[in-house]
Amino acid sequence: MAKKDNQGKNEVEEKPRETTVEFLASLAAVLVTGLFIITFVVQAFEIPSSSMEDTLLIGDHVFVNRIQFAPKTSWVGPLLPYRDVRRGDIVVFLHPDPHDAGTYVVKRIMGVPGDRIHLRNGVVYRNGEALHEPYILQDEDSGQDSYRNNFPAVPPSYENGVYPNWIVDLASHIQGEDLVVPPGHYFAMGDHRAVSLDSRYWGFIPQENVIGRPMFIYWSFETPSNQYHKTDLGDRIGFLAHVVLHFFDETRWRRTLKVVR
Repeated sequence: MAKKDNQGKNEVEEKPRETTVEFLASLAAVLVTGLFIITFVVQAFEIPSSSMEDTLLIGDHVFVNRIQFAPKTSWVGPLLPYRDVRRGDIVVFLHPDPHDAGTYVVKRIMGVPGDRIHLRNGVVYRNGEALHEPYILQDEDSGQDSYRNNFPAVPPSYENGVYPNWIVDLASHIQGEDLVVPPGHYFAMGDHRAVSLDSRYWGFIPQENVIGRPMFIYWSFETPSNQYHKTDLGDRIGFLAHVVLHFFDETRWRRTLKVVR
């Protein structure tokens, strides 16, 4: 029996170890898989402004599903959860105006192609029906801005903060008292209506500009409202040091893993 036990131990000891080449191959496979997921499946995104409060706060970090709204492909289409953008979806997209080209923006979809949109006294009407929106944040003085609250009845102007291209194009999409969303485009607004610069100010979102849908908040940190304007290297290093020092006491732990709706 002792001899058999020794043979068993030798067999275990003689099991070939992973070579350096095999280890590097395994590591490369993990890195390639991770890179594929980050590039094509999910993307990390930080909320830079207060335009989506209280749904999303400045300093919320979210994972964005890049697959759901992507163009369908024939070879993997049946295997992936593709669907069209719907009313009420929160989406991340590239800013449609050339002035802010390359800027990532997050808003809520209020109108899909064919929808007729107008606002009266801050209330959104879609296809003639007033919307019930429990998620919006209204400030006490939000009724002071006539253009913002009675869109598109009040003509756009530079004084209202409307983008030049939209001032030119807006009238061509108005029928009666409504703005009509054209094919292949969406109309979006922020949940914090009093401060949001959205489709009322720069126009429709082309379908090809849509990046994806925020899934959940993976980290939230108390961040100043003007932080995203501070692009100097010194400012960035200073804020990074602040994050390291105050990671535990300024992280909004209650928002961790909160699903975005």
